[in-house]
Amino acid sequence: MGTAVRALVPPAVSVHAPSSAQLDVGDGRSVAAAFAEFRPDAVINAAAYTQVDQAEDETDAAYAVNAQGARQIALACAASRCPLLHLSTDYVFDGLKPKPYEESDSPAPINAYGRSKLAGEQAVAEVLDAHLILRLSWVFSATGANFVKTMLNLVDLDEIRVVNDQRGAPTAARSIAAVLWGILERMATAPRFGLYHLASKPPTTWHGFAAAIFAGLGERERRGALPKLIPIPTTDYPTRAARPQNSLLNGARLQRHYGIGPMDWRGELAKVLAALAPKVVPGSPGRAGEPGAGER
Repeated sequence: MGTAVRALVPPAVSVHAPSSAQLDVGDGRSVAAAFAEFRPDAVINAAAYTQVDQAEDETDAAYAVNAQGARQIALACAASRCPLLHLSTDYVFDGLKPKPYEESDSPAPINAYGRSKLAGEQAVAEVLDAHLILRLSWVFSATGANFVKTMLNLVDLDEIRVVNDQRGAPTAARSIAAVLWGILERMATAPRFGLYHLASKPPTTWHGFAAAIFAGLGERERRGALPKLIPIPTTDYPTRAARPQNSLLNGARLQRHYGIGPMDWRGELAKVLAALAPKVVPGSPGRAGEPGAGER
């Protein structure tokens, strides 16, 4: 997300984007020093621990970034009197609702990652009034670890087993970045703070997403043989951390307050494939069909 946000910086905006090596978001002194040096007018918190399965064993590390880090950034924003756009996740829900989740639905995370992100949301809302929390789902891009890159790295396999009973809507990082800059622009004149869901369309499953990836790759690269995709239930593909069965988000509130409606992910997928296809590494190791550690 940080890469996408920097790539779409408006011409008149100056951005300070320290890496995790340069800024420890869980350390209040480190955060305060960064704020004192740059004196931001607004902050986008794209820092996150996103290793969903590892978080089950590295819970403290997940909370240090996702909860404590969010709190420290919100405290610094409160002291500097600047708004905060904080990124969160559909994983704050248990996935049992048959319809897309709304902001009024009660969170019930089913894994450590989701609990750490929910704790971050609560910390931001507790210490800073001028906040906007934006929940996302199934993030993909040409950089970082995500499902698209996992699938492309398995392109030389004969077949891939992919989960077909988890529903969601992929969301391109560049689309999210454009939304964030659009929100910040509107905030300058008519801020509407609070909790929002960013919706994407059309709904699909991980199997459906994989099919779209390989269809796009085949069309672009004119490849002959592509892996056969075998749909399987979640029960046939156990992971260390449980995943929500339903990750769909209702974005009506964001559309009502900011004029930002659901975004079609298929156009952005074509752009990501254009960037990644020449770099596909045949036969790279990976767990076929896994939603991926970095999809958040």
